[in-house]
Amino acid sequence: MAAIEAPTLVQPQTPAGRLARFVSRTPVHLTLLALGVIWLVPTIGLAVTSFRPKSDILSSGWWHVFGGRITLSNYTDVLHSAGMGQAFLNSLYITIPATLLPCVLGALAAFGFAWIPFPFRDSIFLIIVGLMIVPVQTSFVPLLKLFRAWHMNDSFLGIWAAHTAFGLPLAIFLLRNFFITLPRDLIEAARIDGASNLVVFRRIVVPLSVPAIASFAIFQFLWVWNDLLMALIFISKTTLQPMTVQITKLQSTYGVEFHLLSAAAFLLMIVPLIVFFSLQRYFVQGLLAGSVKS
Repeated sequence: MAAIEAPTLVQPQTPAGRLARFVSRTPVHLTLLALGVIWLVPTIGLAVTSFRPKSDILSSGWWHVFGGRITLSNYTDVLHSAGMGQAFLNSLYITIPATLLPCVLGALAAFGFAWIPFPFRDSIFLIIVGLMIVPVQTSFVPLLKLFRAWHMNDSFLGIWAAHTAFGLPLAIFLLRNFFITLPRDLIEAARIDGASNLVVFRRIVVPLSVPAIASFAIFQFLWVWNDLLMALIFISKTTLQPMTVQITKLQSTYGVEFHLLSAAAFLLMIVPLIVFFSLQRYFVQGLLAGSVKS
């Protein structure tokens, strides 16, 4: 009869030990706190400025907000008079499909490179990875000619295709490296039970790969939402331009309208912050995707 091992007891920490651990970690915590405050100060200043009247902005700094006036008229003027309301919707119309398309197509391609054997699989994967170093600027002229021939210029369809094409290499690289770490026995058992590759992908691979997919979605969303160059190149119609283009037009004959510019900039910034903090629990896991193979 096998001997029964005695359970290991965790010794309670003494007050002196807890104090020593706190003191040893205090410099790290203070450093991180200082970095966080430095990073937040410009954001807080922009947010405060966006709620101040124009006269107060021109006469004093944002830190004089205490005891001053607060107004929502800046956002009202930006969304209606300055046309940023339609530009905000345009940014959503561009960013959401341009994020979902590479996520779906990249996940399907990554599953093929990870779990479906076919000729020259590794060579094709290396070529796709190599496409990550191609600058987007080198493709603007041929893409413009192609979109004009296909009647895709000055439309959301063209910029969706451009963002998807340039986002796919990174998506395939990240997701394929994560997919190969999934338990082989689980996938082989599903195939033995008669599951097709699509069923394996949909019911096993995708649920287990949510951190990696969410991590890439964050990168892609931030890139597309903050993009200015592609929006300038592929969309010339004012009614279709996103916020990154429209915000550059918030100037009058007499100079920059700081009260409108601060409100528009905060609107432009708040959406990526919401997306990032909503998915931050997946972010670190996604960054480590494929770093350790089980």
